[in-house]
Amino acid sequence: MSSEPDERTERAALRAELLAEIDRLESSGGDIRDLRVAVRAMAELATAARVFSPWRDWPKVTIFGSARVAETTPQYALAHEVAARLAARGWMVVSGAGPGIMEAAARGAGESATLGVNIALPFERGANPYVEADTRLVEMKYFFTRKVALTRESAAFVFFPGGVGTMDELFELVTLLHTGKGAPAPLILADAPGGRYWESWMEFVTASIIDAGYLEGTARDLLRVCHDADGIEGEILTFFRNYVEFTQTDGEGRMRVREVPDASTLARVRSALPRADAEVRVEGDEIVFPFDGRHYAELRRVIDLVNAPPRPPGR
Repeated sequence: MSSEPDERTERAALRAELLAEIDRLESSGGDIRDLRVAVRAMAELATAARVFSPWRDWPKVTIFGSARVAETTPQYALAHEVAARLAARGWMVVSGAGPGIMEAAARGAGESATLGVNIALPFERGANPYVEADTRLVEMKYFFTRKVALTRESAAFVFFPGGVGTMDELFELVTLLHTGKGAPAPLILADAPGGRYWESWMEFVTASIIDAGYLEGTARDLLRVCHDADGIEGEILTFFRNYVEFTQTDGEGRMRVREVPDASTLARVRSALPRADAEVRVEGDEIVFPFDGRHYAELRRVIDLVNAPPRPPGR
């Protein structure tokens, strides 16, 4: 871990680099609109960091979904229940702070466990009344900065049915997890019992994206479809039953765990890796194995194995 003087030095260097980038943009003689975008984007990200800062050590789940879902729908009720359950377990619930599913999530979690990241749109009212506006809400102009704030600190993601905004957020998350730009996390596609929104979406992804060769079929392993609160809550809590975090450097992956698995589980971990003959070793509370920075869907399979309860003897 870096010492305090080292951190102060790095902070000073980063500040100088940021100011230098602004100076270069200013002196390039480019369009002033570029400077406005840069300053506004930086301001929005900095504001989000300040709002999130007091709860940095709390586990967070982001709940996405349509703003057009009515309070009387089963999807609204399910989002409300899931948020309430996770808040009761000590999770902070992050949402877009608007109506519909976002309102259900904030309402279920309650003000003390809700963080909102709203987008300014001319055709929608402001934040819903269940987000505490003074200290737990960020208002943003840009969708790209909003997506950073919605995803950067969360350890789990739940998507309810929605329109193009929800699809934009979902495909961004799949891209981040598939490429390793985001830390491994449960990504849950939620719908009310009997709903087929996500099944239809998966059929499209399979037929038009995976089967067409634009994406590996293993990417489906990053997603889970759930139709009830037990399933959604279980997926999130099980993901962190034993797994803690993953880091990747110099061709090796290091997975920190709460309890080192037994020999039979480690053998199954080895067989789940892209190279079945890969060496898997244990160093303290970490499982170490070769990792090329590409196979994050296979990494999810390894996480599932590490989280699985030990098999009874003889099985």
